[in-house]
Amino acid sequence: MRAVAINIGANTNEPGFRGPVCPDGRFEYIPIPESEPTKERVPTYGDLAPHLETTIPERLTETPVHLDPEFSEYPHCSRYTYGDEHGVKAGPLSELSAGDLLLFYATLTVEDGADWLPPEWGAFVIGEFVLASDPLTPDSEWDLPADERQYFENNAHTKRDPPDARVLLRGDPDRSRLYDRAVPLSTPTGGTDANDIVTHLSADSGRGPWWRRPLRFDDAATTRLRDRIDDTAPRDINE
Repeated sequence: MRAVAINIGANTNEPGFRGPVCPDGRFEYIPIPESEPTKERVPTYGDLAPHLETTIPERLTETPVHLDPEFSEYPHCSRYTYGDEHGVKAGPLSELSAGDLLLFYATLTVEDGADWLPPEWGAFVIGEFVLASDPLTPDSEWDLPADERQYFENNAHTKRDPPDARVLLRGDPDRSRLYDRAVPLSTPTGGTDANDIVTHLSADSGRGPWWRRPLRFDDAATTRLRDRIDDTAPRDINE
């Protein structure tokens, strides 16, 4: 099993704030705005607001969201799917195979900090897919039978006009999840300081804006990372 971790979610550029992370590790995932035309109406921040504890600014109530990745347990989602149109992410993602691990990390604002948290914000792994099949490129996706294409019908990139994903991935519904607790990638000294998951397990140096880059993990590193995540972000006790 190999792994790639990619950055997702609201940030100080889009839409101008981050989701929160609490002292017990619980957090709230908030997607970025939808920046492209869509073939149909997509959910807005106002549609998400009743399901969130984070206060959504009134100026964003009617703003459509780019609801990608799609976690089945998240509002207005039905499956585990992800698409990307940017080569810097699509490239490493297209090299994964069925059974590999796709991790999602986000920068989150620290609320009422604890010793293990950075003082203001940090990067945290918040969810994962174990891939149910090999990644799809647009050509192979359009060649699929209609019933299989329907798996991606709720993905934000297939709703765009025109669809623009350079890669599409789907998670095994029994082995994919939005975490109950966030797994830190930043050290307690500051959000820009990478911890050993980045500097020792991934192929990234942890220098510069590492929190914006895809992080790659080989087989041995993924096994160690898997143990680290299972210890830090257990499934919800009600599952």
